[in-house]
Amino acid sequence: MQKLQKVLIANRGEIALRILRACKELGIKTVAVYSTADRELMHLGLADETVCIGPAPGAKSYLSIPAIISAAEVTGATAIHPGYGFLAENADFAEQVEKSGFAFIGPTADVIRLMGDKVSAKNAMIKSGVPVVPGSDGPLPEDEATALQIAREVGYPVIIKAAGGGGGRGMRVVHKEEDLIKSAKLTRTEAGAAFGNPMVYLEKFLGNPRHVEVQVLSDGQGNAVHLGDRDCSLQRRHQKVLEEAPAPGIDEKARTEVLKRCVDACIEIGYRGAGTFEFLYEDGRFYFIEMNTRVQVEHPVTEMVTGIDIVKEMLSIAAGNKLSIKQSDVVIRGHALECRINAEDPDNFMPCPGKVKHYHAPGGNGVRVDSHLYSGYAVPPNYDSLIGKLITYGKDRDEAMARMRNALDEIVVDGIKTNIPLHRDLVVDKGFNKGGVNIHYLEKKLGMDKH
Repeated sequence: MQKLQKVLIANRGEIALRILRACKELGIKTVAVYSTADRELMHLGLADETVCIGPAPGAKSYLSIPAIISAAEVTGATAIHPGYGFLAENADFAEQVEKSGFAFIGPTADVIRLMGDKVSAKNAMIKSGVPVVPGSDGPLPEDEATALQIAREVGYPVIIKAAGGGGGRGMRVVHKEEDLIKSAKLTRTEAGAAFGNPMVYLEKFLGNPRHVEVQVLSDGQGNAVHLGDRDCSLQRRHQKVLEEAPAPGIDEKARTEVLKRCVDACIEIGYRGAGTFEFLYEDGRFYFIEMNTRVQVEHPVTEMVTGIDIVKEMLSIAAGNKLSIKQSDVVIRGHALECRINAEDPDNFMPCPGKVKHYHAPGGNGVRVDSHLYSGYAVPPNYDSLIGKLITYGKDRDEAMARMRNALDEIVVDGIKTNIPLHRDLVVDKGFNKGGVNIHYLEKKLGMDKH
């Protein structure tokens, strides 16, 4: 089995430490890069070599392609792992890495581009048989009879969206047929004024969906497996807060079908590495929304229920090896939960950087903590507020939940504010404990709901 010689970790915080640990287990040398604000990061003391790549602002350090490639050149690294965030889904970065003679631990630049564009990604999924949100498949025709026919086939309610829109603007939900044409005209006029593009398209409107995703591994050599699904419906402003695997209360027939389709899609598009297909799930049906072409924050819950180390598989695939597992080797056992611990005010969610005076990690059976925290560490104000992930595993969901309650009672992070109080509230919430809450549940609970 081939292995990479030396990996440069182009990231920071808990994911950098996670990648470093996997490299050390495989006997791979490591290079840690850091900004001037990150001199205190835990993984710097554990890496074989360290390189400062620039000042605190991300644009001048972790997002600087020339700085990262120069660091790889001066240290003689043979591969670069981007982690998540920063340059992880930047096709130009992946291309530059490979052109400079290093292995990119992730998909090819072409596949990142394909899946990064919502239209080409949707078309690729349709071709592979992955279920997508039904709609007009392109611009909604101005011909009224055709538009009405499309909406009838899709089924009400529908949503009309501006092709050039974003950030929740340029959208209109239509519940009745008699409102469709007027709503389409209004949205076209608004889109032309706001975005300089009057084009609109139509999709089925999902009122109360869940967010369910499928983890895949594929070697780019014709072999792919799924590692089951996760539920990430507890979200605030489209940011995931708490995740679990497997997703509770999913129709088994629909699940089996979508898992197989995701594996087929990986082979069809020539996918390489770890990836995640994200879906909205409502009334027993899956609807593809996007694919994340990187390792995800919530990958540990899948590792806990499958026993498969996703990061080590990524490293092996990047070295040119075929997948080390077959689908028959993947068995989902038990249940896992993950709470994202952020340095933020639990009342208004504002970031709260500062010095951690005292840190105590929880323990016990089935408890895992992925964090770069230690007593005396100063959380810098320059980056994302994620400071750790608390993961629990149990033989079933109830046991995993009981262990999470215990772990949240035990964890101590003094000196800065964190969202630990929110998590303590969530794990005793009756609706969440029942399982299967939708993507609006947390915002409704927090009184932020605008639906």
